[in-house]
Amino acid sequence: MKKIIKEIYPYVIIVVAVILFRSFIATPILVKGRSMYDTLKGNEMMILNKLAKIDRYDIVVVDEEDDSDYIIKRVIAMPGETIYCIDNEIYVNDKKIKDEFAYGETEDFEKITLKKDEYFVMGDNRAISKDSRIIGPVKKKDIKGTTKFIIFPFNKIGFVK
Repeated sequence: MKKIIKEIYPYVIIVVAVILFRSFIATPILVKGRSMYDTLKGNEMMILNKLAKIDRYDIVVVDEEDDSDYIIKRVIAMPGETIYCIDNEIYVNDKKIKDEFAYGETEDFEKITLKKDEYFVMGDNRAISKDSRIIGPVKKKDIKGTTKFIIFPFNKIGFVK
């Protein structure tokens, strides 16, 4: 019996390490839909970093309360900031931001001031994205992490902006 335990012990350690790593540090995540087009395409596999600090323009994975699924979006405004859009121009704290990720037109939306634990996220494909313009600001606790690295398909392996 001791011999069997000694033989399977390394495998048990490996399994526990993998489970802990995927639960608390990083895990693969699948891009669904076209809301992040042109940056991301559907069915691309990425690595979700659960420990990363969140910055403006980061791509984040958000728990969606309505259907216990997730959405992938880009952070446009940070906690405590005010955001609005006029004539396809986005303003954060009354200053026009460089919106180089937008694909398509961004419809006007009213001024929103974020609370200290809220982020304003938008899909890059503005015309079809279900994002903070529809679901409202996203709370920090609902952000699973950031994602910047495509691992599949193999011809697209690498970092994205």
